[in-house]
Amino acid sequence: MMGRAIRMRMAQASILPVVLVVATIVSIFWRDRVQDLEESHQQRVGLLLHQAAQFSAYGLFAGNTASLQSLARDMQREPGVLAVQVFDADGRVVASSGKSGLLQYSGPLLQTYAAQQRARNTDVQSEAILPSVLPIDDLFSLQGASNGGAPVALGHAVVEVSREALEARERSALLTAVWVGLTGVLVGGLLAFRLGDRVVVPMMRVSQMVQRIGRGNFAIGQDDEPTDPLRELQASLNQMATRLAWGRDDLEQQVQAVTQELRLKKEQAESATLAKSRFLAAASHDLRQPSHALGMFVARLGQLPMEPQMRQLVDNLELSVQAMQDLLDGLLDLSRLDSGNVPVRMGPVDLNDLLGSVRSALAGTAEAKGLCLRVRPTHLWARTDALLLQRMVLNLVINAIRYTESGSVLVSCRSQADGQRVCLEVRDSGIGIPAEHHEDIFKEFYQLSNRAGDRNFGLGLGLNIVQRSAALLGHQITLRSQVGCGTRFSILLERTAPVAAPVLPSLERLQPAPGDVSGLQVLLIEDNANAREAVRELLLSWGCRVLEAANLAQALKQLQEGGVPHMILSDYHLGASETGLACIAALRSQAGVRIPACLMSGETHEDFLQEVKNADVPLLHKPVRPAKLRSLLRHMLP
Repeated sequence: MMGRAIRMRMAQASILPVVLVVATIVSIFWRDRVQDLEESHQQRVGLLLHQAAQFSAYGLFAGNTASLQSLARDMQREPGVLAVQVFDADGRVVASSGKSGLLQYSGPLLQTYAAQQRARNTDVQSEAILPSVLPIDDLFSLQGASNGGAPVALGHAVVEVSREALEARERSALLTAVWVGLTGVLVGGLLAFRLGDRVVVPMMRVSQMVQRIGRGNFAIGQDDEPTDPLRELQASLNQMATRLAWGRDDLEQQVQAVTQELRLKKEQAESATLAKSRFLAAASHDLRQPSHALGMFVARLGQLPMEPQMRQLVDNLELSVQAMQDLLDGLLDLSRLDSGNVPVRMGPVDLNDLLGSVRSALAGTAEAKGLCLRVRPTHLWARTDALLLQRMVLNLVINAIRYTESGSVLVSCRSQADGQRVCLEVRDSGIGIPAEHHEDIFKEFYQLSNRAGDRNFGLGLGLNIVQRSAALLGHQITLRSQVGCGTRFSILLERTAPVAAPVLPSLERLQPAPGDVSGLQVLLIEDNANAREAVRELLLSWGCRVLEAANLAQALKQLQEGGVPHMILSDYHLGASETGLACIAALRSQAGVRIPACLMSGETHEDFLQEVKNADVPLLHKPVRPAKLRSLLRHMLP
């Protein structure tokens, strides 16, 4: 099969120039032959026309119509002549032979008629009939002739000649040229195949040697033939096979050693990654319960009357708890991104509403640092995940406030790409970022201006979470910054048309609203005693009536004794195999009404999030901020 393919390619390579040369010669021959035939035909037509004009001069001058008619018939008998006509000076037909459609002579009529006849494969030509000039001294001769002026035409002769004979000769010439070309191509093809046979056999031997070496058989091949044109190439291949055989064992040993080393490094990297993920998961889960309880206790402590010095200590304690909860939130987000447990819910989002929530959440923080947080109103909407985008903007604004000592932070939106895109920007007048660190700042735990490890600057996870969230949503994020000139982060979003209602998740949009939760009866289900006590004390300080339970049995008992509560606030894990969702479902079934309920948990895996979503129960991630819990209670007031 390979030999046949090589022969075919060799034949094609040899025949192609032969075909080009033969085709060129044949085309030149045929073109020249056609030109010669055309010139011969035109000369014959001109000669016939000239004869007709010369012989018609005397008859036309003397008015001998019979002589002119006889002349026309004689000329029409010539091969290929279809019609002969003689016109007088006024353009009238004097003599005619054959079938002609030209009934009167004039320049325009002749041109039109000639074009029509040419389309019918007939040549039409005319020539003026001039009087013969006699060399005698005639006093009565024309003044123009005696003075050497141009003679006046007596009329015109018109001849129509068919081109069929010419085309027949052209076809004959074409057949001759084609026959010569085919003969040349046939001879060239035979020579090409002979040449291919002389080359293919040695090439096949070389090909077999290369295939044998490719299969790993490095044995030396058979002796080369002295007349083989590729003898030196085959000898070189045998030498190469010998050297490959010598080096194969060494190469295999080196590859094995390198592979083993790479395997060990890969296992070490995987172990390190797994250890990091386990640490993040454990830290973000196991620390949530005590951090949750600590936040509640500190919030309750802050409500008690105390001396100014004690108030300052409690405020500092609250700031520390807030910082710790921020770190845990960052670890939670990073852990969820690592495990892929971040649900994406794309939809139209009112950016003005989203930026308003960012202003409400961080305006106090900026003001406390002496900065101006400016958020420009906008009418633009974008297709995105509202919760993830809001967290991205919050992280960018928090980062801008953290690294800006004076000036302002600006959050704005503008339309781009002919109205198809929305560019959301966060600008600050901070210290700026050197160009060589523009990529490094998106790495985990990387902090450009916090070499001392001050945790007031966070863990260095915010920008990494922003970048990974943008990749998850398919949004492009860019950075422009110079040292001393501030920083601008831009998020490119897909613009969409407004809808009737915002799509922002309610839990992230909860802000302090007018209203009081006093008198609200809450059934608190929590198996951890410290956490239950912290939440209970905080609810009591808000004027709520609290029913406590550690499991489903106690919750059912509280339902029977205390009546149907206004709201159920439950942890997810309640010991043994009980869950908060199952407990909420059982209480609703026992009461016969759909009691408003909220779940609190530190779980982040996808199965848990999907279960909560299917149950349509609001979720607060531990540690729960007291302000967020109170906002939730106000929004769920019956």
